[in-house]
Amino acid sequence: MSTRQHAFTGSPFEERFGFARAVREGNRITVAGTGPVEDDGSSTAGDAAAQAERCCVLILRAIEELGGSAVDIVRTRMFLTNFDDQAAVGAVHARFFGEARPAATMVGASWLCRKEWKVEIEAEAIVS
Repeated sequence: MSTRQHAFTGSPFEERFGFARAVREGNRITVAGTGPVEDDGSSTAGDAAAQAERCCVLILRAIEELGGSAVDIVRTRMFLTNFDDQAAVGAVHARFFGEARPAATMVGASWLCRKEWKVEIEAEAIVS
């Protein structure tokens, strides 16, 4: 019997592409690549730091909905479209997830799901 639970943020991509924002199976929560999408479906305006902040808010919302918290995060991946945004996105990452000190990867991407997106972040958590 599966104990699988799902969390959704309402992003138009979840329905269109057929995925959940996050899935919990047992004590593991996996959060899909999360772009800077506002509750109305529009993209978050602003620079990479503002967009990263929105991504982190959505990630935490999904993890908390599934019974976890920021300190449970063990892995993150940050996808950036501009090399020069590393420091700004890294600072946001540290503010949200620095206490957990997850294994983290930051990579360059030539494009993300929307042309205006500068960053997308995914995460994994193990709820203790």
